[in-house]
Amino acid sequence: MPQLKDTYPLYLNNKAAQPNTDLEVTDKFTGEVAFRTALATPDVIEEAIAGAVRAAEPMAKMASFERKAVLEHCVKRFRERYDELAYSLCVEAGKPIKDAEGEVDRLIDTFQIAAEESTRNYGEVQPLDISARAKGYMGMWKRVPIGPCSFISPFNFPLNLAAHKIAPAIAVGCPFVMKPASKTPLGALIMGEVLAETDLPEGAFSILPASRDGADLFTVDERLKLLSFTGSPGVGWALKAKAGKKPVILELGGNAAVIVDKDADLDHALERIIFGAFYQSGQSCIGVQRIIIHEDIYDTFKDMLIAKTKTLVSGDPKDRDTFIGPMISDKEAGRLKGWIDDAVSQGASLLCGGGLSNGNMLEATLLENVPAKADANWEEAFGPLANLSKFSDFNQALEQVNHSKFGLQAGVFTRDLHQVLDAWDTLDVGGVVVNDVSSYRVDNMPYGGVKDSGLGREGIRFAMEDMTEIRNLVIRRL
Repeated sequence: MPQLKDTYPLYLNNKAAQPNTDLEVTDKFTGEVAFRTALATPDVIEEAIAGAVRAAEPMAKMASFERKAVLEHCVKRFRERYDELAYSLCVEAGKPIKDAEGEVDRLIDTFQIAAEESTRNYGEVQPLDISARAKGYMGMWKRVPIGPCSFISPFNFPLNLAAHKIAPAIAVGCPFVMKPASKTPLGALIMGEVLAETDLPEGAFSILPASRDGADLFTVDERLKLLSFTGSPGVGWALKAKAGKKPVILELGGNAAVIVDKDADLDHALERIIFGAFYQSGQSCIGVQRIIIHEDIYDTFKDMLIAKTKTLVSGDPKDRDTFIGPMISDKEAGRLKGWIDDAVSQGASLLCGGGLSNGNMLEATLLENVPAKADANWEEAFGPLANLSKFSDFNQALEQVNHSKFGLQAGVFTRDLHQVLDAWDTLDVGGVVVNDVSSYRVDNMPYGGVKDSGLGREGIRFAMEDMTEIRNLVIRRL
């Protein structure tokens, strides 16, 4: 196994800085302090924002091939540091090693996509002579960088969700300041170390672990022209309210549903739903939380789900046999355990799991007949919990999916093309995935949600659009 350092710096205006070692980061399985990082103070954050402002012009003037070269360097270095990156996820996030390696693969994909898109920031020539008064006029527009950006990333995908902000910013030429999650800062700091090897203009990036109070500084400063936040709905909407005039992109929570129709391939649906519900201990905003099954196959598929769930191996995330690792903290595991117990007290049936050990090791859990407004069904579980219910009519199943304050993604297992199109038309979500789970994502697709699940879309091309503004040019031919 690779070895982690005892301490890590923050990155201020492209350079490593170690003003302190105030942030302790624990191994989420052992609970022991794994390493310490520097914690950014308000004066450091101020210096970073000022640096990003100074870097705005030189970043905007970088040629697209120069930005592409930076991103390609990152791809090369991430491949070289693959094992180190995966191991860091095991330690700081408690992510099972196979899931950790999958996230490193996606990190590389995300930067590779950005490298390719960095030379495709197209504009358009537009005819203006749509009436007599505009005869002799022509127009064209291009996209220009919006300016210094502020990014706040979450704990559950410390590499790839940070990458979905960093990579498109570099691709379009926006300097940025980033606050990674304080529970899992190392992935972003390693990205900072790699970016520091490049020739980006001074001030192009700062990666600053900071307290939650520090998030306000990343939000309210008018010199920052865009805020992109991924995290909990409560925090995200509160930050939007404070952000002032700047555009805000929010990737928030969900309680995603999948529909299993009577014509579905049940063996395939089983493998994918077990993965979607319980990979990385269910700590994914598009993880499967609600499983809606046609009544004709309900009993059969329920038995399949229970039997498969009971085979999942829990334990040390560094062990390749482990499927269920620790949740991020004792507090979060205790919260979800409380929701499970409360649902049972309200009449839900505990089909399997529900046990809690070692503070943050919660068993993979299936519930049945959970009351609609119980926390375990209505709120975002963000842990290894899935709820079963049945339907008799496909339209009824669609209504069940939509009966949620969230709308991120949904999965539909069916062979009926008409029902696929009905789902696409009807489901009030950001994405519909057919014959796979809600948690499926490819890093170039538009990704995001509606309702309490957020605003805007990620996916490199779509993030690049958010990080640019249209600048028009009108020419009169004399």
